[in-house]
Amino acid sequence: MKTKRDGVDRRELLKSTWLLGSGFIGGSTILGQLAQSSPMRIGRPQGRPFLPWGVQLGDITSSGLTLWSATDRPAQMLVEVADNSAFQSAMRFTGGIALATQDFTARVNLQGLPDAELLHYRVSFRDLDKAGLSSEPFVGTIRPLAQNPRRLRFCFSGDTAGQGWGINSEFGGMKIYSAILKRQPDFFVHCGDCIYADGPISSEVILDDGSLWKNLVTEAKSKVAETLQEYRGNYQYNLLDDNVRKFNASIPQLVQWDDHETLNNWYPQEILDDKRYTEKSLAVLSSRARQAFLEYTPINPVWSEQKQIYRAFSYGGLLDIFMLDLRSYRGPNSPNRQDARSPETDFMGLTQVEWLKRSLSASKAIWKVISSDMPLGLLVADGPSDFEAWANGDGPALGRELELADLLQFIMEQNISNVVWITADVHYAAAHYYNPAKAQVKNFKPFWEFVSGPMHAGTFGPNALDNTFGPEVKWKGIPDDLKANRSPADGYQFFGEIEVDTETRRMTVRQFNIRSEQVFSIDLEAEK
Repeated sequence: MKTKRDGVDRRELLKSTWLLGSGFIGGSTILGQLAQSSPMRIGRPQGRPFLPWGVQLGDITSSGLTLWSATDRPAQMLVEVADNSAFQSAMRFTGGIALATQDFTARVNLQGLPDAELLHYRVSFRDLDKAGLSSEPFVGTIRPLAQNPRRLRFCFSGDTAGQGWGINSEFGGMKIYSAILKRQPDFFVHCGDCIYADGPISSEVILDDGSLWKNLVTEAKSKVAETLQEYRGNYQYNLLDDNVRKFNASIPQLVQWDDHETLNNWYPQEILDDKRYTEKSLAVLSSRARQAFLEYTPINPVWSEQKQIYRAFSYGGLLDIFMLDLRSYRGPNSPNRQDARSPETDFMGLTQVEWLKRSLSASKAIWKVISSDMPLGLLVADGPSDFEAWANGDGPALGRELELADLLQFIMEQNISNVVWITADVHYAAAHYYNPAKAQVKNFKPFWEFVSGPMHAGTFGPNALDNTFGPEVKWKGIPDDLKANRSPADGYQFFGEIEVDTETRRMTVRQFNIRSEQVFSIDLEAEK
């Protein structure tokens, strides 16, 4: 039954103790880890350390990648990598020390890996308090990237566990992760909304046909996240899903954040007027949210230690990817109609804009992909009069659009070719072509923007377009009259795939649904 205090279904909580699934080796219960308070300590086994949340791979390049895991006590991460499953002549890496200050998470940057099509890894934790006591190993595989790959293929999407759609075992859990895994991409770009910290999950949702969607419920997901431990609990919730854990253990991710990692439509200067929150300062809440994000995503230690989310990845002369952070440096959400740039119109912020300009100018890659957690030309409202993204309505560049106009003009003036944008946030999939001939602002090179998602959240849209930069809808994955907040069971969940080839210099962009069915494809020819 549900308690009046927290609304958690205790039977579901007890059921979740058996969700160890594939890849969970060691440990007899995770009940304590699901509790809101001290989840990695309450009820932990008294024997050897164990890995409650599996392994995640991230920030992969041709020189290496990051491996993330967590344990249940102070322990040293140890990793072995070999080109054979017997781990003969294995390379050994000493990872971070898992401590309570980072919720017993740890990571290691794997560099100088053997030259092989498939590598095997083995992760364990050595107890710091009990000499000689180590966890059972977690074993998985990595497909490393060549120094100068002839072809690359990666997937992208966003928006996980939003609008009350949680882990439903009768539905099969977060199935889109298995759909992406079937495609076996070289890596995956998560364009933001990795969690919904502001979206509590109830045990049941009544669907339109009267049937029930049944969610696994944990204490951390029974209310909005405010404390650091509650933000951590939102990441732990997603890691209870078997599809997610299998995906994480074999597909490296490049991860960025958007708003729901903290709170819907937040900006750093915001003071909340929301009865659900006892802490009203977004500066305080986002600081806690950032810490949890950096603890629970497989970001290279270099960036996590600097607490920097925007970063770039180079894949030989074929592809460069630029991951943006459109949350940390923005001015307040407003009607967004200012006629001059100022701190009030910042979106990326001056430092990040200058970094992006330098990085694009220096890129020698055929294709340059900018991963933006928010779309460029779609109207995303924040209340009756304010806007959340760049766009603010038809007409000349105003407000945050001034920052974008400056960047696009720079790309044109520097003759930077083959720039493509990918994004999520709006909970449907689409392909947009930005045409200066149809734009209010003319001084930019035409380009494509591909929107995908949601991964496991409510489907919405389509959003209205702003004509400032001349976007044209070339494809969208939903009907115009779709009812809002469709469940994952309705099938309107999407992920994109991009394949680039050195010989043809062509980029092929595809979109897939939750059943791994291709629903869109286009070939883009590179400028010479």
